[in-house]
Amino acid sequence: MQCPYCDFEDTKVIDSRLSETKDAVRRRRECLSRSCAKRFTTYERREPLRLMVIKRDGEKEPFDREKLRSGLAKACAKQQITDEQVELIVDEIEAELRERRRHEVTSRRLGDMALMRLRRMDMVAYLRFASVYRQYTDVDQFRTELVRLAGSGMGNGR
Repeated sequence: MQCPYCDFEDTKVIDSRLSETKDAVRRRRECLSRSCAKRFTTYERREPLRLMVIKRDGEKEPFDREKLRSGLAKACAKQQITDEQVELIVDEIEAELRERRRHEVTSRRLGDMALMRLRRMDMVAYLRFASVYRQYTDVDQFRTELVRLAGSGMGNGR
């Protein structure tokens, strides 16, 4: 560990203990340079697991907040949904994924999580997202989804 005061390369740990929040190890260090010998504190934290998305073809790719945000923003274009609301959806989804304590999620589950939130917020945005996510190829698929939504009492606006 390099000394933050003199940039000397060698230091020694003189005390280690768990931080008050119990999410890090707090270490008191001392510079081994004779001209410095100053003490300083470092913290060692666990690096969060990288979230991975399992795509339909089985390939895995890192979770990309921007990709999710972009897809949601396109679905919400020209609707009464702010950028802050879209960002909040992305935050909620990422937090839910991290709370699961599993670092892999299927693209299907990720899409369902987004759809659930859009459905509560705006039906047009929901349908736009669903059309891409579920790969609708004809009008009948939209019609079927609209009938399903109307039957559940969700087809009357926001």
